[in-house]
This record gives sequence, structure tokens and C-alpha cells, in this order.
Amino acid sequence: MFFLGVASNYSNRATFRHLFAFGTRHDSKRLKTSLATHYRVLSDHVALTTSGRAALAIALKSVVPKNSKVLINGFTCYAVLEALKSAGCIPIYADIEKSDLNFSVDTFKKSLKQYPDIKAIIIQNTLGNTIDIAPYEKIAQSHSIHIIEDLAHCAGAHYPDGREVGTVGDAAALSFGKGKSIDVVTGGAVIINNPLLPKIKAPQSRQKLSSSLRARWYPFLAMLARASFKIHCEKLVLGVFFKLHWIERSADLKLDLSTRLTHWQAKLALSQVANLGKNRERPLRDFALVVDRDKTLHELQQNGFHFSDVWYEVPVAPARYYQKVHFPESDCPNSVMVAKTIINIPTWYNKKDLKLAEKIIKENQL
Repeated sequence: MFFLGVASNYSNRATFRHLFAFGTRHDSKRLKTSLATHYRVLSDHVALTTSGRAALAIALKSVVPKNSKVLINGFTCYAVLEALKSAGCIPIYADIEKSDLNFSVDTFKKSLKQYPDIKAIIIQNTLGNTIDIAPYEKIAQSHSIHIIEDLAHCAGAHYPDGREVGTVGDAAALSFGKGKSIDVVTGGAVIINNPLLPKIKAPQSRQKLSSSLRARWYPFLAMLARASFKIHCEKLVLGVFFKLHWIERSADLKLDLSTRLTHWQAKLALSQVANLGKNRERPLRDFALVVDRDKTLHELQQNGFHFSDVWYEVPVAPARYYQKVHFPESDCPNSVMVAKTIINIPTWYNKKDLKLAEKIIKENQL
């Protein structure tokens, strides 16, 4: 069986290495130095955070003033909205292209005509599908617009012109959350690329013990949850974990700008940063658009493939927060359509193992 969610890319060995990881302040310092070296910035332009959304909020605060309009993908996650809110910024949604799930250069130009006072754009490179950033960069420079790169899905990937993601804009935000390019369950980092911007005031507070324990035990509990699929009691097992607050949904994490990454997570992230760029030219996840998603997912499940962990099932996911964002559906028809029809396909498995799943999806494709 293959699973997109519940720590599906954690091997048993990685699970126990995560569970018993130990780190010190030196490991956090080494991670900062490693990120600074990798992205060619000063170490005081790097900060380790307790989440990716905190990193994005700090990046926004560092680059634009309050009440700035920021252009974002019309197909994204509620965490991005939280970061914008924390930074006091106003989201402007740009509809996506069905081919790569990002907004196009033409859409960028149209948005500028409608909102000439846009101060920044967030480049998301959704699911690791990188855009051709050069024309966006040219337009941004001519309009004095800042570029912030969201690396949650794409750390280590490269743009078509050969530049690595995270090295082009004024700032970049990494997420170390579940299923991201760098995965230690929670955490993140912010990189300030513009040397003219001030150094970051790094978060210093320690995480609550309960939060740290949830992050530490998550891969092990997920391993138990995966095993429960075989005896068809996964809903009961996961329900108990959530009821006891042993597992917390990523979107429900509190945005906290004052709390730093734990030292043990920094140590785990360090080895992943060292491997950035190696085997990361593939997207984080492949995707397909299908006629009837529920029917397709059911057929996949009957054949042992649990692909119901969809990024994103509504234009601004998860669905339980969707009504809060007042999304302009009429302005973003592609985002609405894709959210209703997308299925994510994991890329960390051997293509041969996924042959049957891909056949089923192809038979149901739009």
C-alpha cells in the first residue's frame, strides 16, 4: 500500500531516528550556517522558526510595510493567508494555469493593471512545479515589486534558467513541515537575500513541551496509522490520536513568531539541507485532473492506494477554513476547477510500484 499522508516518506529507520533524535544549540547554529552558505547570504539574514508560516510572515515583515497588497496564488494553503494577516498585508489572488498550478506572466500583468499598488508577489512553485521566473523578475523590477519565494514545495529545485529556487527574490521562506521538501514534521526558516534589508531578529523562545513531543512522536504514530489500514480500522486509530491531541493537523498549528525551531529538529534538518538539489529536479508531487475525484479515489483505495491527502481540495485549503477567506471564485475559475478535480501522486515511490495507480488515474483523467 502507498500513502500520500501520515508521514508516508518516512522509512522505519527514519522514524526511529526522528523519535530518538537529540540536538544542542550547536546544531541550530550549524543549520543556520549551512542555510546561509547554501543560499549565499549572511548568517544574520537567516532565522529558524517554529513553522513555515512563521517564516513567511517574518519574510513579509522584513520586505514590505503593513497594509501592503501582496499577489498570491489562487490555489494555496490557509497558512499563507495566516502569514499575510500576521504581517498586516492584504492578499490579492491570481488565478492559476491548469498546466503547472501557478499564475502566469499574463495574469501577473493583468493583476498589476487592476491593482497598480501591489508591493510584493509570492512565488509558490506549487507542488514543486517551477515557473520560468525571469519574466516575472523583469516585471517586478520595473514596478519596484518585491519577490518572496515560498520554498515549502520546492527547496533544492531549479528554475529553467539554472538558478536555484530561493536565490532570486528579496526573501525566501522554507517549511520543514509534514510532507514538505525538508521534513522534520514542524519548523521552518526565513532567508533574506537582499543585503540592503536589515538583519532578522531571530525567534528565541523554546517550544512548549507538548508541541515538541507531538512533533517527535508523529512519524511513529503515523507508522501505526498506516498499519491500521490493513485491518480497516484507520478511522478509529487516527480518531483516537486526534482526540488525545497526540496528532495535530498542520493547518491548525498556531502561528508563533517568537518561538524557535528545536535543536533536535535542527540537527535532523541539517542532513536534509546538505542534500538539497540532489534528486530534487522532480516535483514534490505529480498531479492529475480527473472527471470524478471521489469515484477515482475509491477505485484507487480498492487497489491499495490511499491518495485522499489532496493538496488542495479547495482553492485555499483546508476546507474547514475556506469560508473564512472570502475567496473570489468568479475571478479564479481555474483555481476552483482544479481544486475540485485534482489528485496528487507521490514521487518518492518507484514508478514501477505506481504503475497500476497511474493506469487507474489515466482512465479517469479529464
